[in-house]
Amino acid sequence: MTGIRIIGGSLKGRSVKSFKNDFSIRPILGRIKKSLFDILRNKLAGSVFLDLYAGTGAVGIEALSRGAKSVVFVDSDKRCIRLINENINKLGLTDLSYVCQRDVLSGLGWLKEKFDIIFMGPPYKDDKKEPLCLTGVTLGLISEAKILKEDGWIIAQHHNKEKLAVPENLSIFRTEKYGDTLVDFLSYKKVT
Repeated sequence: MTGIRIIGGSLKGRSVKSFKNDFSIRPILGRIKKSLFDILRNKLAGSVFLDLYAGTGAVGIEALSRGAKSVVFVDSDKRCIRLINENINKLGLTDLSYVCQRDVLSGLGWLKEKFDIIFMGPPYKDDKKEPLCLTGVTLGLISEAKILKEDGWIIAQHHNKEKLAVPENLSIFRTEKYGDTLVDFLSYKKVT
């Protein structure tokens, strides 16, 4: 096990456990996380946050540290679920967290609340190093389940070679590039 530092908020400087040398679970890079939370600064306080493909839970935990009201963590890997639970227990965040082992690709209709912020960082490749291209599919599932609040944001971290299929009711309003990673910010299209 290795650690990932919380970079801001009430838990700044504390660490979140991560998997050592497990390349199937790719934690968000520190510089991407810093930039992301600088952008989200004014939107986080009191927000209801969804962390899809949560991995170690580092993004959702950072959101709680910076004032999110609650976070739902979703991952299909039972090792990740155990690690997220361990991390939130250690940091005293269990009352603000809901951790669920589910396959995101099986649909999101089971989520009964709407979210202010939805973060997703799906795996880029499978264990055979083949591209997965899950971002567009996941955006479609979010749109279909109607789980984003009217003024909510979706943050999609994906490989820059992934061709993104964006549902008709969503639009990208900002894109940040970090090496071979893109972070797209999406919201509902404004009706004119």
